Amino acid sequence: MLTNAKIVHQHHDHERCINAALLRAKSLCTEKKARMTVTRETVLRLLWQSHKPLGAYHLQDQLAAISGRSIAPPTVYRAIEFLLQLGLIHRIHSLNAYIGCPFPDSEHSNVFLICDHCGTAAEVSHNTINNALQSTCDKLNFKLQSQGAELFGLCSKCSDNHKVVNHD
Repeated sequence: MLTNAKIVHQHHDHERCINAALLRAKSLCTEKKARMTVTRETVLRLLWQSHKPLGAYHLQDQLAAISGRSIAPPTVYRAIEFLLQLGLIHRIHSLNAYIGCPFPDSEHSNVFLICDHCGTAAEVSHNTINNALQSTCDKLNFKLQSQGAELFGLCSKCSDNHKVVNHD
């Protein structure tokens, strides 16, 4: 499985991404006998709408704007915790923010490519990465419980724009 960060900047139908994520979420909820509340679904939808990691307080503000009423932080954190437990989202630790997971029903390496310029993030996963991490852990008799890597740089669009700016 390998995703490509360029996908984020091509003419992109976010609604299609959102609908696919919600469909996977509902399927996982049915399978695990979990309940997808309106708040949980809205948080998941917000995390998929732009491919940019969002912090809990940003989510809280957006939920309040949508509902027209104040939203307490514990409400947001409970929704986030639920989505994390089902593997529907990931936390990007260095940003203290969250992003939707395109591979919620599979084990994968949680490698994030984060653009320093525009703030978009793409999750990539590849068996070579997974195998290298597992092999390293096996050699050291280390039981891996979670993993993640955050790579910062420029996405393809920002990199292309940066090249154009530098040549002028």
